[in-house]
Amino acid sequence: MRKILAGLAGAALIASASPVVAKETVTTGWEPRDKVTITHPEWSRDAVLYQINTRQFTAEGTFKAAQAQLPRLKALGVDVLWLMPIHPIGKENRKGSLGSPYSVQDYYAVNPEFGTKEDFRAFVQAAHAQGFHVILDLVANHTAWDNALAKQHPDWYEKDWKDNFRPTPWWDWSDIIDLDWSQPGVRAHVGGAMEYWVREFGVDGYRADVAGYVPLDFWETARERLEKIRPVFMLGEVQQTAYHFAAFDATYAWDWHHTSKRVAHGEGDATSFYGYYAENESLWPRKAMRLTYIENHDSNAWEGTMAENYGPALDAMTALAFTGEGLPLVHNGMEACNARRLAFFEKDPIDWNQDEGCAYGTLLKDLIAFRKANPALANGQWGAVMQKLETDKPQQVLAWTRSEGANKVVGLFNFSGEPVSVAPTSALADGSYIAFASGDRVTLAEGTAVALPAWGYLLLSSGK
Repeated sequence: MRKILAGLAGAALIASASPVVAKETVTTGWEPRDKVTITHPEWSRDAVLYQINTRQFTAEGTFKAAQAQLPRLKALGVDVLWLMPIHPIGKENRKGSLGSPYSVQDYYAVNPEFGTKEDFRAFVQAAHAQGFHVILDLVANHTAWDNALAKQHPDWYEKDWKDNFRPTPWWDWSDIIDLDWSQPGVRAHVGGAMEYWVREFGVDGYRADVAGYVPLDFWETARERLEKIRPVFMLGEVQQTAYHFAAFDATYAWDWHHTSKRVAHGEGDATSFYGYYAENESLWPRKAMRLTYIENHDSNAWEGTMAENYGPALDAMTALAFTGEGLPLVHNGMEACNARRLAFFEKDPIDWNQDEGCAYGTLLKDLIAFRKANPALANGQWGAVMQKLETDKPQQVLAWTRSEGANKVVGLFNFSGEPVSVAPTSALADGSYIAFASGDRVTLAEGTAVALPAWGYLLLSSGK
């Protein structure tokens, strides 16, 4: 028996002296892969975009005049300035007396209507000095008829059945002609222009016009090359997930915009947003930023003003755009309650005094500050996923929470024209919060109702 015990003790000593063998990692081939290979610039974490139509932004319509407005924009709280195309506009087949900024005559020049290259450089430098980043509107799909490329390289353009230059098929874009993206020269010329403005003028990225009409591999190549110059931010006018993998930080949330307008017009209810948010969480990359906008240059010109599109629902829809998952945008003039459809092909400056009692600008400023104070509301992967808060009034009230660490934000939005008393039917949001704007202390509890006015909302924060 002693021999057996001694043998066991010896075996134990040998075992204890043996090296620990690491557990073998088994590879099955089914491991998840992150398809998103780009890195968002750190400064886009809680960024809010501001779109400038240089022609209409000031009475003068110049870079110099726009530069003088930078302190006002800084006070508003926006971060990234998106300038509509700054290039010379084609004269052949021009629409209106001044033409569309999206009919580009020369990718490497600036529109003399706006000033000189040095004026533009001064604008960018002044913006950077005040903490802004600047992105340019890039029109890659097409050029003006009288862009020099049409004569120098006619083979760089698509042709119709008669072998003539052609505008984009089906659309009434008669002032432009489409480039042929199978031609390497086209890619080198347009891509070279993108590098030129980033390298020589310090531009921080681009908003890509009709990005989906240009091959995705071009955008991926362009992004890779631009990153070798400096970190950039890319917004694409497209709504496809693949554009986020290696090209764009942000794309358009057209479905959100159209849903919000339908609900505002009584053509849907709070549940109408479920489809968008379900797809946003289940289909789109976690890192994707999606532009949830109330207005941009297209919607203002062709769909209607904020008042026309949203009526009494405007404030609530704006609050959702700025606090739900999404990248917010302020279109120039929104903060002054602009009530006009700005002319697209003519000089039509914004009247900044049209509504001296405008409170909407204060709402935008307060919402931007609220976003920045709450990490849960950050952009892309930095922010928290929205979780549906169940209530007893799902058709009238859209309710959700977003939590990041100790920070929790709750949103309740009455998307109906009648006052409503709504009670959470789960404990997800139970707690004590500070209300947006009023600063009041509000306690939420399962089964306890809160009152919301018609088209009213309640935003609550637990703080950091």
